[in-house]
Amino acid sequence: MSSLTHTWPKVSFDFSGCRVLVTGGSGGIGLGIASAFAAAGAAVTVTGRRAAAGDYETDLSVFDYHQLELSDAAAGDALAGAVGELDVLVNNAGVVMPGGRDEYVADVFEQALRINLVGAFSLAMAFHAKLAQSHVEGGASVINMASMASYFGITMVPGYGAAKAGVVQMTKTLGAAWATQGVRVNAIAPGHISSAMTAPLEANESMSKPILERTPMSRWGKPRDVAGVALFLASPAAAFITGQTIPVDGGYSIA
Repeated sequence: MSSLTHTWPKVSFDFSGCRVLVTGGSGGIGLGIASAFAAAGAAVTVTGRRAAAGDYETDLSVFDYHQLELSDAAAGDALAGAVGELDVLVNNAGVVMPGGRDEYVADVFEQALRINLVGAFSLAMAFHAKLAQSHVEGGASVINMASMASYFGITMVPGYGAAKAGVVQMTKTLGAAWATQGVRVNAIAPGHISSAMTAPLEANESMSKPILERTPMSRWGKPRDVAGVALFLASPAAAFITGQTIPVDGGYSIA
């Protein structure tokens, strides 16, 4: 009796001809996602808070760069006017404790909501018409960035947590509303991911040890761990998925 051997190739994605916008793409998770889409052949636009791409230590020359301040109510419409056709919007930009201030102060709480929730909604609405005109296989995609703060009460950042919980619900609502318009809406909820922002936390053993002990995979995530899920969600392989939030956390949320 002959035996059959099944070999599975490495997963790869082809986004040639696809136009992608990643907000907050100048560093961390956003840069990881933007770089992954670019490596897969997409034309990628990134945003950041600085005036020009050259103001960053990271080489962003492979991307089209636009300045974006999400606390500006008109910023989404202005960006939509500056960017051409679009197939994938990654709502990655966000902030905790805006300006280093206390989110238990009402106006700081409100600003956290404005940047992390209303800003993402405003961008999705600003680009909705362009996304609905996309002809990419599997449909256009909005990929929102949720958080472990979407699920757990993180007492230091009540505004951020409320906003990220709202992102999960907004993802469900827009996913249902736009399902017949060729636009899928999903979200990713990263766990503890290594980046410049989280480096002090990761380096502090007294703080990082409990995180690792809680995480079944016993390691911090990397931007590429999140990027792989973003590629999948935007690909034809996910053509029947919308309104979902996928944790990328090494098992932290189920331990």
